[in-house]
Amino acid sequence: MAHIKPFKALRPQAQFAKAVASKPYDVLSSLEAKIEAEGNAASFLHITKAEIDLSESIDVHSETVYQKAKENLSAFIQRGLLFRENKACFYIYQLVMQGRSQTGLVCVSSVDDYEKDVIKKHEFTRPEKEKDRIDHITTTGAQTGNVFLAYRNIKEIDTLIKKWKADKSPIYDFVAEDAVQHSIWVINDEDAVNKIMELFNTKVPCTYIADGHHRAASAAKVRQALKKTSNHTDQQYPNANYFLTTLFPANQLHIMDYNRVVKDLNGLQPDELIKKIEKTFVIKPSTKAVKPKALHTFGMYVNNQWYTLQAKEGTFKEDPIGILDVSILQENILHPLLDIKDQRTDKRIDFVGGIRGLEELEKRVNNGDAAIAFSLYPVTMNQLFDIADSGNVMPPKSTWFEPKLRDGLLTHLIYE
Repeated sequence: MAHIKPFKALRPQAQFAKAVASKPYDVLSSLEAKIEAEGNAASFLHITKAEIDLSESIDVHSETVYQKAKENLSAFIQRGLLFRENKACFYIYQLVMQGRSQTGLVCVSSVDDYEKDVIKKHEFTRPEKEKDRIDHITTTGAQTGNVFLAYRNIKEIDTLIKKWKADKSPIYDFVAEDAVQHSIWVINDEDAVNKIMELFNTKVPCTYIADGHHRAASAAKVRQALKKTSNHTDQQYPNANYFLTTLFPANQLHIMDYNRVVKDLNGLQPDELIKKIEKTFVIKPSTKAVKPKALHTFGMYVNNQWYTLQAKEGTFKEDPIGILDVSILQENILHPLLDIKDQRTDKRIDFVGGIRGLEELEKRVNNGDAAIAFSLYPVTMNQLFDIADSGNVMPPKSTWFEPKLRDGLLTHLIYE
């Protein structure tokens, strides 16, 4: 069963919440982060992407960057932008985007649960991305990135959270520059806290990582490293046994498409590639950008032209992995035709979240950053659950969730 706990969040004073709150560190490049934080000395990007305060020539994974993050975090506390909660609490986090609302419970989840697969995964992680967050957590002593977990709906939990929201006022309530509304409530009543812990421990057999595989893996490896350096990890670093999570009921979540761009055509001309693709797909030219409306349908943009691709019967497997559109694309085009053997490690492929729109795909191809782009139909929550339950993993970058939780509003400290 799922083991969660309340925690003493490091969080902004209410008047600074909107200024502090920043987009997740991993959705922005260093340049985008620098532009985003320009003129805002309170932006949490000064902590999550501290390279923005250093020379542009700096190696973003150097010790200097992590030390700067630690320095900035301390400065935020000293300046009174952030303070530490005086008692362990749960938090309710509601996001509203384009009229659609989703509400999650912010807590800390057990590293033991992660290692024992009570917290289920659906993606492999990349070592270099893990190391970045390991170094950041170890140096700053803070888990600044939230791991987005999903669980199958439990009526009693839904009812309790809904009632708390109705009866109490949020501590933060603001609309960010991207028009997403962020509202947070504190659950500090001991009876309510205990009831929530009991419900998860008795009615939620497992949770699923929706977004944040690298953050979760990094938290677990930090705990492992601390164990090696201390004979009394549980007493010396008890907070390291847990990591920052927000748990959402599955019926409130929305998965967006996660699209692909490839830098070159593997020596083929566009016409040659299209002829090869016709063996496994029905191809039709399109006069407009193609946003797939159903499973097994794809958009392809190459040589200033959009195409609709429909996978032919018998060209893909029916198992939980093979039936995914990301797998169909990999097995029929990316690997055999474009020589992309491993999307996790091949530098010729890149991933574009659906929130950026099809215009981003066109831009990447038109400006020469890529030679071809593919738009995909989103993975469903049931597909995600089926794959995680089967013990399998999806191809990398299969899911894109929106809206995103903001960094800086609730931070978990592992060093007391």
